[in-house]
Amino acid sequence: MIFIKIGFIGAGKVGFSFGKYLSENKFKLSGYYSKNNLSSKEASIFTNSKFYLSIKDVVNDSDIICVSTPDDEILNIWSELREYNISKRVICHFSGTLSSDVFTHIEQFGAYGYSIHPLFAICDKYNSYKSLKNAFITLEGDSRYINNIKSAFNSLGNDVKIINKKDKTLYHVASVISSNFVLALINISKSYLKTYGFKEEEALKALNPLIINNIKNIMENGIIDSLTGPIERNDVETIIKHYEKLNENDKEIYKLLSKELLNIAKMKNVNKDYKSIEGFLGEGL
Repeated sequence: MIFIKIGFIGAGKVGFSFGKYLSENKFKLSGYYSKNNLSSKEASIFTNSKFYLSIKDVVNDSDIICVSTPDDEILNIWSELREYNISKRVICHFSGTLSSDVFTHIEQFGAYGYSIHPLFAICDKYNSYKSLKNAFITLEGDSRYINNIKSAFNSLGNDVKIINKKDKTLYHVASVISSNFVLALINISKSYLKTYGFKEEEALKALNPLIINNIKNIMENGIIDSLTGPIERNDVETIIKHYEKLNENDKEIYKLLSKELLNIAKMKNVNKDYKSIEGFLGEGL
């Protein structure tokens, strides 16, 4: 199969970003369909492609059909797609948590299903595409064209890993912890700075070099060698002082994360005795 035209069903941030990313790199887009005609028209202008008034028209004009709707709409879209001639089409979605199994019995229709997911936060429909070349992409689905899709993204500079559909949920857990959970932790940190006079922007500005340099160190030196702080130093007195200042909800978070840091500290400092910290943090170590 030669990948000639790529159509999108859904014209939100993901549809905008992937469509623009592909069109900027010489992939041919057929165009967009969306329940909101203004959105599909806007996306078509942004990517120099068509906008459609029906899913059937997208199917007729496309070799690859990308379902770029919210997760809870994908099954509904698939139910409609099955009403048309999708033989020999590639059908994909960009959900992090759903696998290609959402396209139930796709083989009966002569089509091929895939899930494509970037480990990347798409937050701006007009600008996120500019950084998609840096995204690590996971891919799973039918064996027929999976290596073709992998090669296509590799040609754009993306690292791609083919995963098993049964691992999709755990994969998504990992990405959420490193993305959304980090956001939650930064928000907690910011809230404590605000309790004694930091303004919102001032708190984020103060935390910025700490966050950025920490991530940089992890990427360059690995997790174990990047560990610093009271856990690594075996400073149980500081840990207790921290704990006493926290509100009740954050105390549990602090202990759970401290236990994980302690496991890392033990790998870094194999001869250091961490029994005092173990005793404070409690069971489950």
